[in-house]
Amino acid sequence: MSAVLDPPASSSAPSSAEGTGAPVKPLPIDAAKLCELADELPTPFHIYDEAGIRANARRLNAAFAWNPGFREYFAVKATPTPGILELFRDENCGMDCSSAAELMLCDRIGVTGERIMFTSNNTPAVEFRRAKELGAILNLDDLTHLPYVAEEAGGLPETLCFRFNPGPLRGGNAIIGKPEDAKYGFTREQLFDGYRQAQAGGVKRFGLHAMVASNELDPQFFVDTARMLFALAVEVHEATGVRIEFVNLGGGIGIPYRPGQEAVSYEQVSEGTKAAYDEIVLPAGLDPLAVYMENGRCMTGPYGVLVTKAVHRKEIYKRYVGVDACMANLMRPGMYGAYHHVSVLGRGGEKVNAPSAGPVDVVGSLCENNDKFAIDRELPAVERGDVLAIHDAGAHGHSMGFQYNGKLRSAEYLLKEDGSVEQIRRAETYDDLFATLNV
Repeated sequence: MSAVLDPPASSSAPSSAEGTGAPVKPLPIDAAKLCELADELPTPFHIYDEAGIRANARRLNAAFAWNPGFREYFAVKATPTPGILELFRDENCGMDCSSAAELMLCDRIGVTGERIMFTSNNTPAVEFRRAKELGAILNLDDLTHLPYVAEEAGGLPETLCFRFNPGPLRGGNAIIGKPEDAKYGFTREQLFDGYRQAQAGGVKRFGLHAMVASNELDPQFFVDTARMLFALAVEVHEATGVRIEFVNLGGGIGIPYRPGQEAVSYEQVSEGTKAAYDEIVLPAGLDPLAVYMENGRCMTGPYGVLVTKAVHRKEIYKRYVGVDACMANLMRPGMYGAYHHVSVLGRGGEKVNAPSAGPVDVVGSLCENNDKFAIDRELPAVERGDVLAIHDAGAHGHSMGFQYNGKLRSAEYLLKEDGSVEQIRRAETYDDLFATLNV
């Protein structure tokens, strides 16, 4: 990740209820439907929109159709639930994994071989061995991992990818922050040495990868990243004789968390990437060169909602609305100070466009003062029992849950394309919580 966590609000004015100062952001699922489900199902819960997720995956694949080898490797860490992963499997996406558990999830839904990209760091040998057993592409994070895999994980595979950390950057890539402060990847010098060592060690096929930003909304950033990696692939070939077969541009495409922000255009990224390909790859004789991506956030984030109910109101030095969700259900606001839009729906969706009643903090019940979903947020008046929807919780939401204070992680549901609702993960119970205790 880079320092870019939540881009600043767009300069364009957000939509709002007439003259109220309460911004309005569209929900992926109808407000009345969410309220209906909140009456039927225990809150809080996460719910995802199947139609939106599938259409989004198809749009990305269509944008890069000019590259016959293109593949999106969905970042499993974003939403590691089989009911979600199966959607991407069916849309011809691969899976980007970074742990043994994520590899196991892929195996259980029938995704194996080179449809798995194993991108990890500080990796135990047992996880390298598991990835090799599944036939995954190993994307190594460090030069020392070459002898480590050879000695501790049963030898080098025929295909290897290396993760590049470009260090200090100038020009068009300056927006990514300071990759030199990140723990990930090879230096430039190590990269050339790594390809030579791998080739001498019997590796036959090679890839190149970089992932140096998180939640970036400038499309040009991704074009610049592609240009950088294409040029590096050419240099590697000229210096070592190694022919790079695929370039993984990483992920990091952001989503418009705030009202008024615009989503990244896949088509714009694709057009710029193709122009760079035609300019750099074709003249060097490296065509065909497959282009991969490993997006997570933008693939599911906008299509997930955390549904919760108001349980308390409090007025001391500030005004508070207490809800039955907490950081255990969505860590990002408390962990990063990240913005997630909050819509007050009321009992049947009637409050979604209501005027603001003034600024409030929306808080959970953990014994931590950063357990807040919103701070000084302009919201309609909230009564006990009102349903609230927390937007853009489809990625890095449930997956980052935890059990501090003994909080139980909530259920996940999928709104199917036919309008039915399927539980894809049950809520935890206290038996689950205490299952590992010797009492």
